[in-house]
Amino acid sequence: MVSTYVSYASITRDLNLSLKRVEQQPFVKRETEYYLENIGKVKTIDEFVGDRRLFAYAMKAHGLEDMTYAKAFMVKALEGGVDADDSFANSLSDKRYKDFVESFNFARHGETATVFTRAQQGTVDKYMRQTMEEDAGSSNEAVRLALYFERKAPSITNMYEILADTALAKVVRTTLGLPDSFAMLDIDKQVDILKTRIDIEDLKDPEALSKLITRFTSMWDVENQTNTGVANVSILFSKPASFGISTDLLLAMQQLKA
Repeated sequence: MVSTYVSYASITRDLNLSLKRVEQQPFVKRETEYYLENIGKVKTIDEFVGDRRLFAYAMKAHGLEDMTYAKAFMVKALEGGVDADDSFANSLSDKRYKDFVESFNFARHGETATVFTRAQQGTVDKYMRQTMEEDAGSSNEAVRLALYFERKAPSITNMYEILADTALAKVVRTTLGLPDSFAMLDIDKQVDILKTRIDIEDLKDPEALSKLITRFTSMWDVENQTNTGVANVSILFSKPASFGISTDLLLAMQQLKA
């Protein structure tokens, strides 16, 4: 059986080639062509969420595919924008929502929100990366976790952001040899413990990050080598209202952030 690290390295060794393979998939190619042909025509939030294909594409690109059903939630985020510190998107610890609103900033740009690079090719690039990670997870979910952590780690500014993201938290717990029951501890207690084990600044250092990911993949394989099959961890990327951390808890955690 190919190790998690070898599988991860085979993808990251030539990332452009890996992404190119994704671009050539018939479904991906078809949906991307539709997206690029039509997103610039969208002038309002209602038009955006009303086009199922465009909205689904954009949501997947930003890692929010499992929240595509929550149109009212996303409309509220889009209407509030991100310019005000107390806007709805800014109140959420999960940065994916803020990132989404920044990409489609109707609150700031109105009818021209979808003509910018971030809404067009920028979203396409995100979609390709997201699809690549999901494809990797179809054969080894740990590879998807490693790719996701590599992408997100440099932008992490505090431990609460890790705990608010079930996938990031799983990588950290596995790397440090902490049991899943660790997540049941008081939030502040979890943060205090993590601060003694991980330096946030190391996540911005490519060499330190590489070592952390190498340790994660090794620990994952050790933990799962006696299992008849690796547990499906796709649930870690699912909608927070049902599986991960609830929206209410995300809001509460935002208030705790130091």
